[in-house]
Amino acid sequence: MDKQAAVASLGQTSLLRPAWVQAALAANDRLKVALTLLQAAAAHACKPAAPLQDLRAECAAADLKGRWLDELQAGATLQGEDLLLPEAGRLAALLHEALTTMARPVTGLPGEVDDTTDAEVTALRQRRDHWLQNLARWKADCEHGRAALGSDHLRALTHGHRGKRGQPADDSLHLLVMDLHKALNRLSATLASEVIDGAHAWQIGPQDRPRIAAFMRGLGRTRALKLDHPGLDTAATRDGPHLLIQNDIGTNDAHVLVVQVVDGETVDGVAATPGIRLTYSDLHKPRFAFFQARLAELGAQWSAPQSQVRADLNEGAAYQLGTATFTCADEAALALALEGIGARIVFLIDWNRARKRLQAFVAKPLAVEVLREAAQREVGHRAWLEAGGEQLVFDAMQDLGPGAFRIGDRLDAVLGEAAAQAFLVDVLALAWRARTAHQPAALVADETRLLLTRHMQQHRTEFDLLTEHAAWVQTLAEAVHEALADGTVDGGDERTEAAARLGARAKTWERQADHLVMRARTQAERLPRWRSVVALMELADDVADALEEAAFLISLLAEQRSGHSRKLLHGEVRAALQALAETVLGATQDHVRALAILCGLGQGSDATDQDAFVAATWRVLQAERRCDELLREARRALCRHVPEPAVLMLASDLAASLELASDRLLTLEYRLRDLAFRRVESPSVLG
Repeated sequence: MDKQAAVASLGQTSLLRPAWVQAALAANDRLKVALTLLQAAAAHACKPAAPLQDLRAECAAADLKGRWLDELQAGATLQGEDLLLPEAGRLAALLHEALTTMARPVTGLPGEVDDTTDAEVTALRQRRDHWLQNLARWKADCEHGRAALGSDHLRALTHGHRGKRGQPADDSLHLLVMDLHKALNRLSATLASEVIDGAHAWQIGPQDRPRIAAFMRGLGRTRALKLDHPGLDTAATRDGPHLLIQNDIGTNDAHVLVVQVVDGETVDGVAATPGIRLTYSDLHKPRFAFFQARLAELGAQWSAPQSQVRADLNEGAAYQLGTATFTCADEAALALALEGIGARIVFLIDWNRARKRLQAFVAKPLAVEVLREAAQREVGHRAWLEAGGEQLVFDAMQDLGPGAFRIGDRLDAVLGEAAAQAFLVDVLALAWRARTAHQPAALVADETRLLLTRHMQQHRTEFDLLTEHAAWVQTLAEAVHEALADGTVDGGDERTEAAARLGARAKTWERQADHLVMRARTQAERLPRWRSVVALMELADDVADALEEAAFLISLLAEQRSGHSRKLLHGEVRAALQALAETVLGATQDHVRALAILCGLGQGSDATDQDAFVAATWRVLQAERRCDELLREARRALCRHVPEPAVLMLASDLAASLELASDRLLTLEYRLRDLAFRRVESPSVLG
């Protein structure tokens, strides 16, 4: 007589419940894998050319063996709308046996006296009997050669749709399995022989307690982040050589996590290292990928996730299931891994809801990054959701007014991706700090507004574009100056090639500057405050155009092969053109300095900054006057020393282009001076 029968003969059937629950949890695994196989077989029958789903790891974890399991999927075909399965009778028998075993701790065995007054148990028993009869009929049909499974019958076995609110839904074997699983979790808590740091545990060994405690230490470290959301209940038991730890995460039917700790076996007197096998299921692919990445930080090696059950859950999303393994060097490493797993679970609660709320402000990948960083900082997202969620950010954006945001604007479009991510993570963090300090939601809203204001002050896209454009202008001026200084314009094979390369590079740089102007114009269409920026950048672009023209003229001059052209820059002509290019280069450098100083004016700037800005702009004015004189000197020298019309025209145009660049720089600098004076009076001008 086995121990269970012995205990039952004494009338102490309640003592058998932990063992029944343990067997029921194993049966639950078999049922889920069997239903997954059925769904995979149906999918293969519909699309025979598609690759088969690899469910070997899941079958092994559920202790399901036999070639017939592979053949079930590979040999599935359609006969009209009916599904034909090899070994369908064995599948029906497997489902029947597993359902009986799984339901036993909750409903008892079929045929036992029903003396319960619990309405839920009664309903579960009736549903169990219905499906056991259904499976028995299917098995009998298979034995009599009627193995075809109709589409309605297939859906009745596998669907997970509970119906909309207020509307009844058809029952399914899948739904019954999920409801029995919930009942088993509740029953496990009542049967626990001890509680280890909040985990209900039974039938565990001495080596299991520190492992459970390590898992619960991590869980406890972050548990508060879920606030009053249900979930994170933990049960633990021993199944032969394995410690099983199960966490319910939240209230979602298919959101389950089971940790299996494998003892290191002793071989030839040497103990092998312990390990962890974690099984995780989720309805949402993005959240599944998020948890994969979070556990990968701990060294998890994941199997390829599979779409296990295509049920009417989460608006038709596929049911994801994957397995992660951890190799631990010793018990200390095992404890660290268990603690890390426990600490990361809370961030799955309401994760999808938070992601969707964040996508109102940033793109989907960036929303996931915000949640990843919030989890890494252990501030989470639940406090933000409870404090108002997206409305906090919308109100802060509205408070800044239409000069900063228009209706429909996203943060990443206005602030840029990096700044938008940093702001949102900071908002999640301040919501959690406010919650722990018991501060009111109104204070969180005020702090969110102040935080966004600081981010907007730090973010000066207007000046970023202006300074980037100024850098391209300076690059053009340096290239022209260098070409005149090193004799590139004098011609000869090598110099002619260098001049051609200069012309091509200058055209590319000028186009880069043009793109910045177009970006400013696009911004001005949505934000009126950008109109003054566009006016400044259009003036700056005239400087770039003049310098690009100068580079082009140098390439044309270098192509001239006459003796006069090769002596073009000797004497007075060379000196005048070099002086023009050097003066323009100095003016562009002063323009860059003026912009750098202008960025800080009005933000704690002092008289020294203001004097430096004025000095830089005055040097541009002096450079323009000097270029006027140098242009005339260059023309006199050209008339005296260059008789050839083509060379004379090109060199004269080169000098004129350089002088034009100085003219446009002067006009630009006057506009910058006006802007600087307004910024000193009002720091909010231009950003």
